[in-house]
Amino acid sequence: MSTTINSSSSNIGAPTSVAGSASSSSSSLGGDSAADLQTTFLKLLVTQLQNQDPTNPMDSSQMTSQLAQISTVQGISNLNTSLSSLATQLNATQQITASGMVGQGVLTAGNAVEVVSGTNSAGTTTTTATPIGIQLPNAATDVTLTIKDSNGNVVRTIDMGAQSAGVHPYEWDGNDSTGTAVAAGNYTFTAAATTGTGTSATTATVTALSYGQVQAVGANSDGSTNLNLTSGKTINLTDVAEII
Repeated sequence: MSTTINSSSSNIGAPTSVAGSASSSSSSLGGDSAADLQTTFLKLLVTQLQNQDPTNPMDSSQMTSQLAQISTVQGISNLNTSLSSLATQLNATQQITASGMVGQGVLTAGNAVEVVSGTNSAGTTTTTATPIGIQLPNAATDVTLTIKDSNGNVVRTIDMGAQSAGVHPYEWDGNDSTGTAVAAGNYTFTAAATTGTGTSATTATVTALSYGQVQAVGANSDGSTNLNLTSGKTINLTDVAEII
């Protein structure tokens, strides 16, 4: 946008004080907002109209175009302000809603599984494993879970069979391949999926999911919501695959 005073105005002997006043006014408006630009433009426009050459007046169509451009910029600026305010309110609402998840278990991307030993009412020692799961973007004809101990030794291979697209939780009983309860401790698992059968079988995309319990709800630097798990891990609310 250009609003420079027409140099032909000197032909009619414009008073130096008028031009000097416009220069002083424009120099005092150092803002970059749409409102500041509009004020500067109007001041320069009035000065130009006062000092234009009658035989060579300014182009009215150009003036109208410039006014329209300023109006558009100001409208966009106001829209951005409104959207920013709305986003802040939505983030605050999301955090309040997410607070209801405190104490609940969630499945999120990961491969950890913990086995805990305990004693039931009959005095028998029992083992319990934290829930695990998988997430499939597409259906698979076969899904296999491989569970390993802390030394990397395979303790159990589980065939989940055909699975549809989506999230599928799984409860491991804590037993190894011989049916014997494994020792309490930390284990890991991997998930493999295939589509098709026989020679047409191909590897399918699958995400391993591990369990965590929500301990607290917080906010990221951008205002989005995060969840603090009892394991010490912090995840984004959008990373939750399923609440269990």
